[in-house]
Amino acid sequence: MSDTVSLRAITDFAEQLALEAGELIRRERDENTLRTDYKQQTELVTHADVMADEFITGAIRKRFPDHRILSEETMPDLSQAEELDTPLWIVDPIDGTVNYAYGHPQVAVSIAYAEQGRVRAGVVHAPFPGETFRATKGEGATLNGRAISHSGATVPRDALFATGFPYTKDSLGPLVARLDAMIHQCRDLRRIGSAALDICWVACGRLDVYYENVSPWDFAAARLIALEAGATAGHFGSVPEGYPADLYGRDILISAPAIWAPVREILRKASGYD
Repeated sequence: MSDTVSLRAITDFAEQLALEAGELIRRERDENTLRTDYKQQTELVTHADVMADEFITGAIRKRFPDHRILSEETMPDLSQAEELDTPLWIVDPIDGTVNYAYGHPQVAVSIAYAEQGRVRAGVVHAPFPGETFRATKGEGATLNGRAISHSGATVPRDALFATGFPYTKDSLGPLVARLDAMIHQCRDLRRIGSAALDICWVACGRLDVYYENVSPWDFAAARLIALEAGATAGHFGSVPEGYPADLYGRDILISAPAIWAPVREILRKASGYD
């Protein structure tokens, strides 16, 4: 990163883009007929996804032409996460597209900035409730400008957890086994429909635990927000050697610190990893 651009300025820029993209997608849903399509025959995408993606990536390219971009709708090349030489932006224009299409409020714009495979700035903006989560590495996390912290949960039995389910239904066995174990050993499940908001809700104490298999654009910004809010983030499976852990989306586990290890053990046993 150029010495002339601070990390805080990067976060400010990301927040401004997220707010403007949020207004765009809110306006599209409220005022226009929502046009939908499917990618890979299973995953819903709306015209607003593409509009917001092009707006965000265009603005990043204009300001930082030498930076790379990994975005869900227009540049979903996961090998970008492994190339560490130049700064990388990770963008999800609408996390929670099905919620968006059904008129639900749990929808977020997620923008993260990484250097050398480490996420240094992240913004998650939920335009319908008007909530903006942000974090700059080393400076804590905020919701609408106010500092946030994890729940402080101490035992899995009292923990409220969130997870999600894939659009492809051909390998649900391990996922159902994990869900069965967690339901039996935790307080209850919430299915919110946006990984970015699930993680931000762990960051601000509305949830105690989140686990899932997701793509970098779903979690990169929110994971930093959770870490800066004092939560613990890692994986209950193994991360491939050489792959940046900040961007590896398989077997993610994020929770209040005291319950991270026992929940990891529950998930590992249910997955047959131990």
